[in-house]
Amino acid sequence: MLKKIPVTRLRPGMFIQELCGDWMSHPFWRAQFVLKGDGDLRRIVEAGIQHVYIDTKRGLDDVEAVAADQVQAAVEQEIVKAMSAPQEQIVRVSVREELARAKRVHEQAHKVVRTMMSDVRLGKAVSLDDAEPVVEAITGSVLRNGGALMGLIGIKNKDDYTFLHSVSVCTLMIAFGRSLGIDGDELRQGGIGGLLHDIGKMKVPDEVLNKPGRLTDAEFELIKQHPGDGHAVLLETPGIGAIPLDITRHHHERLDGTGYPDRLAGDAISTMARMAAIVDVYDAITADRCYHKGMPAAEALRKMWEWSTNHFDQKLLQAFMRCVGIYPVGSLVRLESGRLGVVIEQNEGSLLTPKLRVFFSTKSNGYIKPELLDLGRKLGNGGGDRIVSAEAPDKWGVDPQRFLLAD
Repeated sequence: MLKKIPVTRLRPGMFIQELCGDWMSHPFWRAQFVLKGDGDLRRIVEAGIQHVYIDTKRGLDDVEAVAADQVQAAVEQEIVKAMSAPQEQIVRVSVREELARAKRVHEQAHKVVRTMMSDVRLGKAVSLDDAEPVVEAITGSVLRNGGALMGLIGIKNKDDYTFLHSVSVCTLMIAFGRSLGIDGDELRQGGIGGLLHDIGKMKVPDEVLNKPGRLTDAEFELIKQHPGDGHAVLLETPGIGAIPLDITRHHHERLDGTGYPDRLAGDAISTMARMAAIVDVYDAITADRCYHKGMPAAEALRKMWEWSTNHFDQKLLQAFMRCVGIYPVGSLVRLESGRLGVVIEQNEGSLLTPKLRVFFSTKSNGYIKPELLDLGRKLGNGGGDRIVSAEAPDKWGVDPQRFLLAD
C-alpha cells in the first residue's frame, strides 16, 4: 500500500516509491529503492524533498502515514476549487485553422534549435539572428490560437528530447506570459529565455545527460553545472538581454532555497525565473525520457500542485494551470460513458469541460468513429457526459496525437 510521510519520519528499511519533488532537483531521478542508511537520507534532505511515498508491502510501515488515495483526492479537490472560476479566453482563430501553420512553426523551430545547440557543442557562439525569428513565429501562432502549438509540444522522441524540450519551454513561456498580460519586448525576451534555457546542457557529456539509471553524486554535480554553463555561453552572445540570462541561470532555483546553482530563495528569484521553473518541470515530467515514462499532463499538474508549497510559486502555478487547462490540449481523457477522447480545445466557461474528439470505447476495447464533443454544452453534442480521469495512452495502446492532428 502506498502512503505519504514527511522525510523526518523516514527510517532504514522503508521502501521509497516516489520522492515528492521534481526529478531534475535530485540525483535519484524516479528510482525506487529501499532506504538503507543515513547517506541516502542526507541526500534526500539536501535536495529539499519534504515528503515521500513509501510502499508498505515492500518495506517498513509508519503509523502516521496517509494513504496515497486520500492525498490524491485532497489535492484534486484543491485544484478543482482553485480552477472552477470562469475565465476569459480570447481566441482569434480555431485550433483547426491554426494547426497547419503551427506544424510548420514547430518543425522549423526544432531544426533551428538543433543547429544552435550543435554549434555550441562545437564551441561556436549563439546568434540571436537565429533565435529571434523562431520566437516571433511561435509568438504569432500562440496569439492566433495557443492550443494548436501547445498540442504539438507533447510530440517528442527520446533522441531529440533536449531540442524539442527547448521549443516546448519557449512555447509555454510565451503562452504563460501572454496569459499574465505580459507583452511586447518583455514577452519576446521571455520566449528567447525559454528557447535558450538549456543551452548549457551541450557542455554535459552525452553519457551523463542521457544516462538511463540513477546518477552518481559526481554525475549529478555535472548536470547541476548546466545553468551556469549556459549563462556563460550567453554572456558571449551580442545583444542578449537580462531576462534570457536570468532564465538560463535560475530556472532550477526553488522557493525554499534548495535549487541550484545559486540556492536563491523567495523574492530573490525573479518572476520570469519562477515561471520558467514551472514550465521546465511541467514539460520535462510529461515527456518520455530514457530514465522515466512521462506522466499524463493532468497527473503532472496534480503532482506539481502537491509540490508547490516548497518548490514553486503557487499563485503562478495556478495561473499556469489556467493557461494550459486542467486537461491540456493533447491530453487523453476517459469519459463517464466509457469513451476515450483527446482534448482539442479549452472551453471559455470552464477548464473542467473542454472540447474533445472521442475515438475509442473502453467497453468494447476498440476504436469507434471519431466524434467531436463539447462538454461545455448542457444538452446535445457532449451534454450529459463528463471526464472521470486522465489516462496514459500506453494503458490502452492508443495514440491520441493521431486524432488531435486529424483534419
